Amino acid sequence: MLDSRRRLGCAARPLRVKLGIDPTAPDIHLGFTVVLQKLREFQDLGHTVVLIIGDYTARVGDPSGRSSTRPVLDPAEIDANATTFQTQALKILDPERVEVRFNSEWLDMPMSDLFALLRTATVARILERDDFQKRYSAGEPISMLELLYPMLQGYDSVAVRADVELGGTDQKFNLLLGRDIQRAYQQPEQVILTLPLLTGTDGQRKMSKSYDNYVGVTERPEEMYGKTLSIPDASLPDWHSLLLGEVPDPAVSPRDAKRALARALVERFHGAPAAVAAEAQFDRVHIDHRPPADIPEVAFAANNGTVHLPALLAAAFGISTSEARRSLGQGAVRLDGDPIADGALDLPVAELDGRVLQLGKRRFARVRIG
Repeated sequence: MLDSRRRLGCAARPLRVKLGIDPTAPDIHLGFTVVLQKLREFQDLGHTVVLIIGDYTARVGDPSGRSSTRPVLDPAEIDANATTFQTQALKILDPERVEVRFNSEWLDMPMSDLFALLRTATVARILERDDFQKRYSAGEPISMLELLYPMLQGYDSVAVRADVELGGTDQKFNLLLGRDIQRAYQQPEQVILTLPLLTGTDGQRKMSKSYDNYVGVTERPEEMYGKTLSIPDASLPDWHSLLLGEVPDPAVSPRDAKRALARALVERFHGAPAAVAAEAQFDRVHIDHRPPADIPEVAFAANNGTVHLPALLAAAFGISTSEARRSLGQGAVRLDGDPIADGALDLPVAELDGRVLQLGKRRFARVRIG
């Protein structure tokens, strides 16, 4: 502890503060911004942030908090996600004090180097990890690649000579192992800093695209505003603390506290006018029960006088046809406020042209059939 304080408080040079992000999804959500904001604080103190885009470790899949093996991602998808991640992260970080690296630079290594890395840890050490222990005890499969993941992440710290590494509390094992691996390579051990995990909109699990309980930083203002209002009252203290750095006023009702939180988040990522407009649209749709004032139009071609609804939903809202089918089956699609009959996949042109199509609670489009 004393050594850590000395390195953080008495460094004679700017510290190299590392964060690794695997581009397994195209967008950064609010949970990521918790650690990104802390990185920005290090930048403001004059230190250098090393942002590692895990284009190589994403091929393995981080097993942190997982009860099963992650699916394998397509390399082209990883590359596309990496570009988006970098762009979005730099909305929070100062581009002048950030070093962006891709860990394919050093992890695409010769076998002799990989063997040397593997000699730095034992199987017993890797199996100390809580989620590995649980899966092993339950007889659940653990791939050799998953066992390798913490070592690859640790080697990232060697490659960039990290002084500090940040991560969520679920990353503690990986961060500590990074210290062991640095020591094996005769480097000073990094200081680790873990940050609380932001719960998702369900109020139960950590925010994750896998759980569909996330708020993306590039989501439309009205979507970001509405999702924030949907969080349970019990989540307010953590959201205020982790995202705004303050405690909610106990004299303010949960309803008003959520509205203030939603306005602040939309303003941060979209600007003050967008926050005002998002709140006005929410009130119009959910309090006054009227459609939005400015509904975008979607042009769609009919086929033999009928429209295939999954294809129309995909074109109108940028979702996959499989997601569109699920939404239809769940009764989440409406026309002029009326639910579309369960199981209906095709409708005549006359029933669609000029009408307002609604997906979920907050997404609208006026249909124009060509």
